Amino acid sequence: MKITKPKFWNEKKNPIKFLFLPLSIFLQILIFLKKKVTKKIFFSIPVICVGNIYLGGTGKTPLALEIAQIVTKINKKVAIIKKSYDEHLDEFRLIESRQVPLFKNKSRILAINEAIKNKFDCVVLDDGFQDLSIHKNLNIICFNEKQLLGNDMTIPAGPLRESASSLTKCQIVIINGDKNLTFEKRIKKISNSISIYYSNYVPVNVKNFKNKNLLAFAGIGNPENFFNLLEKNNLNLTKKISFSDHYNYSLEELKKLINLSLKEDLQLITTEKDFFRIKHFQLPQIKYLKVNLEIFNKDKLQEEIIKYL
Repeated sequence: MKITKPKFWNEKKNPIKFLFLPLSIFLQILIFLKKKVTKKIFFSIPVICVGNIYLGGTGKTPLALEIAQIVTKINKKVAIIKKSYDEHLDEFRLIESRQVPLFKNKSRILAINEAIKNKFDCVVLDDGFQDLSIHKNLNIICFNEKQLLGNDMTIPAGPLRESASSLTKCQIVIINGDKNLTFEKRIKKISNSISIYYSNYVPVNVKNFKNKNLLAFAGIGNPENFFNLLEKNNLNLTKKISFSDHYNYSLEELKKLINLSLKEDLQLITTEKDFFRIKHFQLPQIKYLKVNLEIFNKDKLQEEIIKYL
């Protein structure tokens, strides 16, 4: 889904949200009714879902890759499942670049069945927490510490795909960013049985950009998170340009960015996800920040995941 999030989605005191509240309530009623009539399908292998309730930009794909790696370490043959969207080609390429088996289909159910036919022991569902037709053995919900629940309201009044109370369906929450005890307490009030972990993005090639003035651009769910990561690693971010999530860059647009960088003597930098969307243009002037996801208390998380397999 290509979206540009309105600012009021993350502003709890902004009254604009109330204009959209009736539509939000209507959509949540439709979701409630859908839950009542949707039949859940059970599979012969465990299904681990890495999902979110905040729309986009929470880092589902990097986390799904990390969870797949954890499952592989306990001698399970694991594949990642994604619903096939044309605009998600960047995520498909990112997964394949990490040499993790990927099954994609317009139907997640068909993709899971394909993995079963290919003798996989377990699948990691990259997105799909809201897919009511699939029984999940384990639900892992991810948040970014910068956004968390936004203004606490559901689409279109806010950024939530469903209300915070839906966390009762999950067993693990992973927060990317700094520790937040206030948010932890809120999660525990919703369900005291939820385990909470933290993660951080660790740049791999940050030395390549030291002592350079950067022009950063990103077309991801929350571009500001990328810009903050650059600044957190003491890089000189001179100019930043945001695009909508899964933005389909044209060659002409990219050439304009290159010309701007040359004019102002700046090094172009983007996200790894964006880079896989534009890699085919073969533009050596555009570099990307490669990152690894580091999960704290990873051994404990692995022990917990084993229980659901």
